[in-house]
Formats: sequence, structure tokens, C-alpha cells
Amino acid sequence: VCLAVVVMAAELSTSINIREPRWDQGTFVGRAKHFFTVTDPRNILLSNEQLETAHRIIQDYRQGVVAPGLTEDELWRAKYIFDSAFHPDTGEKMLVIGRMSAQVPMNMTITGCMMTFYRTTPAVLFWQWINQSFNAIVNYTNRSGDAPITVNQLGTAYVSATTGAVVTALGLNALAKHVSPLLGRFVPFAAVAAANCINIPLMRQRELKYGIPVMDENDLRLGESSKAAQQAISQVVISRILMASPGMAIPPFLMNSLEKKAFLKRFPWMSAPIQVSLVGFCLVFATPLCCALFPQKSSMALTRLEPELQEKIRANHPGVERVYFNKGL
Repeated sequence: VCLAVVVMAAELSTSINIREPRWDQGTFVGRAKHFFTVTDPRNILLSNEQLETAHRIIQDYRQGVVAPGLTEDELWRAKYIFDSAFHPDTGEKMLVIGRMSAQVPMNMTITGCMMTFYRTTPAVLFWQWINQSFNAIVNYTNRSGDAPITVNQLGTAYVSATTGAVVTALGLNALAKHVSPLLGRFVPFAAVAAANCINIPLMRQRELKYGIPVMDENDLRLGESSKAAQQAISQVVISRILMASPGMAIPPFLMNSLEKKAFLKRFPWMSAPIQVSLVGFCLVFATPLCCALFPQKSSMALTRLEPELQEKIRANHPGVERVYFNKGL
């Protein structure tokens, strides 16, 4: 019996489609399961050796080579480790803090501090700058497409995005001085929402200018489309704003109430850790659920592409009615 189990384990089918997620991406539940795995903060604790092992298992499997004794669960685990650390289009290893698995720990710390230290201009400046610098890294790391971006383009995008976002935050902070203390607590959220609308398109402006790769349903590359980039970036902006919402909308009410209680009056230094923990709890759920709002492999009708690209696809690939692309995260 033991021998039979070993033989069965060794004979894992090579027809499992690991280019697609494990769960049905046509449903919100399937996408949510996928992103709970992708954004799992424990993935950032994996060693280089574990990442390279997962990389080897996936590359071998794609070539039809199955490691002896590899089970289907182990294959999917390797796929998700691989996906959490390597870019889907370029294949390069992503910066640790730019990975989606770093979103919860990084965002809970930055957002918690933004919401604790929002009363003075230097504090607003500092935390908005930190937040936008982090966002710029995330937006660059999770861009769509495989076109290289120069240091010059990256520097210009970073400075424009960060300046725009910080100026927005300071403007809103000036307005906050004329509203109630509770409304004042929502200024960081309004600033983050506005900043996302500036930062993401600027950090991904190359995609808007030159387009992103569009494929047919069999992953055959058909060309590059700016229209697809516009849809991809719009979906990411919406997801990111909604992702920040629970962590920045729920804690202000709780903190407003807690700060009137004896405990925080006695231990005011506990305000920041409590705020960070509340934001973290919200983000653990909001991050994967908001990533799941739109399919990662987004699609659009051929008729919505640029006219010249439509003609090229119709001439070379008759029968294609829909194109697919990685929207980024």
C-alpha cells in the first residue's frame, strides 16, 4: 500500500494549468480565495532559498518535469510562493516592500501613523511623503507589461506623484482646521484617496503612453494597447481607494470614542499602537477583498481598442472578439 501511494504521488499529472489561479477567477469568491493567498503577509518571511525552490518547481513543471513525490497541493503552494515574489510579465524578483504580501504590515504602520499624527504640518508632510514613496514602490513593482522603464522616467514619475499627493494632503489639512475634530480625522483618508488618483497613473504613465500587452484567450500576444492600460489603471485606482477605506474610516470613530475614556487619558502613548492594530485588522480583510473586485486577467471587447490595433488583430487573427491583459495590482 505504501509503495502504491509513493508511485501515485510521483505521477502527478503535467496537465494542471498553473498559469491560471487555483480558483475560478470568474467569481468574486474565487478571486477572493486567490488574493487571500497572494496577499498573505507570511509570504514576506520566506527565505531566498524557499523562493528559489518554488521558482525551480514551477519552471520545471512548465517544461513538463515533475519533481519526484510532488503532490498537487505542494505544486499550488509553490505557484503561490512564486506568484508572491516574481513579476507575472517580466519574471523578475520583486522588491520585498513592493510585493502584495507586504501590503498589510507596511500599510497598517504607515496609515496608523498618518492617522495618529495628523494635527501638525511637519507630521502631515512627513507621513504623506513616506506613504507616497511606499505607494510609488508598490505601483512600480506591480505595474502591468514588460517594457523597461528608465531611471529618469521613474524619478520624474516619483517626484510628480509624491509632490501632487503631499500638496493635496496639506490643502485638505488646512481645510480640516475649520471642521469638527471627528471630521478632521478623515483628512488622511481624503488625502490618500486623492493621492491614489495622482500617484498610480503617474507611476504607470509609460503604460498609458505606449500601451500594455494584450493577448487572446490562449495567451498569444496580439499587440500593445493604451485603451487597455486606461481600463487597467482605472480598476487599480478604484481597488486601492476602497482598500484604504475600512482602515481609514472605521478607526477614527473608535479612536474618537476611546480617547474620551480614562484608559487613553492615563496612557496617551497607547493611542498609536491601538490605531495601528485597528488599521491592521481592517487591512487583513480589505486588501484581498478589494484586489478581488476585478479579475487580475482583465479583458475588453476588441471594438474598444484603438482602431489601428483592431485592424491589425482582425487581419492577423480573425475570430478574436475579446482581448485579455494583466491589469497590475
